[in-house]
Amino acid sequence: MRRALQILAAWLLAVSGIAQAQLTIEITGGGANQIPVAVLAFAGENALPSSLTDVIEADLARSGRFRAQYAGGVDPLPTEPAQINFADWKSRNTDALVIGQVARLADGRFEARFHLLDVPKQASLGGVVFTFTQAQVRATAHRIADFVYEKLTGERGVASTRIAYVVKQGPRYELQIADADGQGAQVALASREPIISPMWSPDGSRLAYVSFESKKPVVYVHSLTTGQRHVVANFRGSNSAPAWSPDGRQLAAVLSREGGSQLFVMNADGSNVRRLTTSSAIDTEPFFSPDGRTIYFTSDRGGSPQIYQIPASGGEPSRITFDGGYNVTPRLSPDGKTLAFVTRREGRFQLAVMDLANRQMQVLTDTQRDESPSFAPNGRMILYATELGGRGVLSATSSDGRVKQRLTVKAADVREPAWGPFLAN
Repeated sequence: MRRALQILAAWLLAVSGIAQAQLTIEITGGGANQIPVAVLAFAGENALPSSLTDVIEADLARSGRFRAQYAGGVDPLPTEPAQINFADWKSRNTDALVIGQVARLADGRFEARFHLLDVPKQASLGGVVFTFTQAQVRATAHRIADFVYEKLTGERGVASTRIAYVVKQGPRYELQIADADGQGAQVALASREPIISPMWSPDGSRLAYVSFESKKPVVYVHSLTTGQRHVVANFRGSNSAPAWSPDGRQLAAVLSREGGSQLFVMNADGSNVRRLTTSSAIDTEPFFSPDGRTIYFTSDRGGSPQIYQIPASGGEPSRITFDGGYNVTPRLSPDGKTLAFVTRREGRFQLAVMDLANRQMQVLTDTQRDESPSFAPNGRMILYATELGGRGVLSATSSDGRVKQRLTVKAADVREPAWGPFLAN
């Protein structure tokens, strides 16, 4: 129904609620089959402005894959595997142990050495030495947490990744970028007009988004390294919903320059614009599949908003969702196997996922107004916006719905989340 898509568009335009504080994360649900890990305080880390071990432990807990074990009462603090009493840690039901030390170097920087130990096997799983400055304590802790995560799960961790989101306070909108744990927030763009639909480029160096500073929706591409930005779509009518191709060379967007809202594809600099869909319906919210061959999108061409797919080179669309009368905002998991989207059930707009192989659908949330899902780059978590107490907040859930978190900014409205890609090492 065209009216339903108009309501969706109104929500996107009402990026309501700017923050002087960081995002605060609250874990509201735990996962199953968690690995019990003890992170011992690194010897010498009291010379740092903040604790490495606290950040490592928080990163692991937030992933939902680990259960923190009590690591106190150890004196002296071990720094080498030979100093570990494995029988003692096994009696504490600990499967993995992180130990390390910090030393100040002659040039004023710091060096952190650590080991990850397999307690049942009484063996080292490896370790790394990191050199860092005072300003890089949290970034170093994230890298250590990602090392631990990957060694114990076989998958890349996302503690070192970033998220983008829009915060509104009073008449001011800010597009902010923060670490995955909500810390270190920086403002990429501030405006008195709405900012919506941020999308990370595949290499994490640019953001595409829609700004209303020209009193109409215009698509920009913003370099995060230089701070420069340029217009890629400012045609007659509306320009909205940018989405990157996996190689970063193209953008899909929704333009109404030829009447109606239709899908177009263009080069990342805005050149070579070509139309992808031709219908009397509203086609919107494009998203490339990880292989770049397919674009998923929302359309009311069947009478109600549903999700469709179309070859990225053009062709005939095919419908994907059939369960329920309202399914919008398609987002593919990094492996291309799972589709996340927003579905309406009994008047509630909730986050759902579909296994594309068997078309089985699962609703992951029990909230009222979910929107803007975004997968973590390892596919394990989904970040999305919802409402709590009339305010926009960000939430995250594991792709199986077992782990849940809430990210809030005090006295502000937060929406439009986008989880960034893995960064190059």
